[in-house]
Amino acid sequence: MKLLESGRLEALSRALAILNGDSAIQGRVESYSCKMAGTEKAFYKKFTDAGETSHNLHALSPPESVTYSRSLSGDDEGVLCDTISRKTLFYLIATLNAAFPDYDFSMTKSSEFSAEPSLTWVQGAVDAALSAVGGMRWRQLRPALWAAIDDEVLLNECRIYSYNPDLASDPFGEPGSLWAYNYFFYNKKLKRIVFFTCRAISPVCAVDSGVDFAMDEDEEYN
Repeated sequence: MKLLESGRLEALSRALAILNGDSAIQGRVESYSCKMAGTEKAFYKKFTDAGETSHNLHALSPPESVTYSRSLSGDDEGVLCDTISRKTLFYLIATLNAAFPDYDFSMTKSSEFSAEPSLTWVQGAVDAALSAVGGMRWRQLRPALWAAIDDEVLLNECRIYSYNPDLASDPFGEPGSLWAYNYFFYNKKLKRIVFFTCRAISPVCAVDSGVDFAMDEDEEYN
């Protein structure tokens, strides 16, 4: 995956460092091309070994917003779930590897991802998470953020996935982390993914992180 340089997204990522009295937000929004680099080609070859093809489907975990019903017999045959192709799963994992080079996500399973039901739901979930901490500053940032993502990947044409790892696999799972989310906006036609990741941490950890946080009362974002 190739990181696509964008001063606009970099400015938004810096602006998503927000501190209030109870917690702090660290956010990052980045655009990636699905073109494989040299090491990724080798990883993809290994990823599709053992009879796998790029079109093989894998089960995803249900999103938090949707309740899936089980069969009366109690087995799993009555569970409805979304699926993802092997190739798309590879793109999501490769994006994580590129975004967090200090972690190895090669063994990440499809069950750690979910397909989100709609853009409206995702925007609502992001707004609910960030409004509580970001306050006025987030409300000022919100239109610019979604406009920038839309310009990168055409949101209405995207499939949206989330990564919901166990604590041992989560790069945001260290002490002091209050919550985190990771969204992928994947436009298959453009062969591009926008990765939007954000976490809330305790104020003590925020001071020790070395990040230049802004208070939520700051002046309007431009």
